[in-house]
Amino acid sequence: MKKYSHETVVGVFVVLGLVVVMYMTVKLGNVSFLGNETYSLYAEFSSVSGLRIGNPVEIFGMEVGHIADFRMDQQNQFVAVELKFNNGVEVYDDAIASIKTAGLIGDKYVSLDPGGSDEMLEPGDTILDTQSPIDLADLIGKYAFGDVKKNGEQTKGEEE
Repeated sequence: MKKYSHETVVGVFVVLGLVVVMYMTVKLGNVSFLGNETYSLYAEFSSVSGLRIGNPVEIFGMEVGHIADFRMDQQNQFVAVELKFNNGVEVYDDAIASIKTAGLIGDKYVSLDPGGSDEMLEPGDTILDTQSPIDLADLIGKYAFGDVKKNGEQTKGEEE
């Protein structure tokens, strides 16, 4: 009889372990089985350098969503970024989306000024006003080699 009681206890622990692993997989993978807890908006950028799927979307420094997908439009020369927002986050039609860097050499994220007009963006709409990331290495290179103007000075190769 003891043999079966030990097997039962081990079986219960194995089942509980599998349930915990499944729960953690769903939570860490941002998967939802019961209803849709997010909605999508799109933003068109001329460059998405350093931005990756899963990076956060922030409003006022608070994470309110994540990057879900990228789609390149070569004909119109932009990248459409799908932004997944948590339900309850309101974004107006005059919102401004910009790609920022967390810290000096940190990961990129999308910072959103939600706007303040009377019209709200509906799921699937596009944020029209965007700002692509600043390439810090390119800016330093221009400054180091004299391509950046200082208070009215001329750059190299410029004539009066």
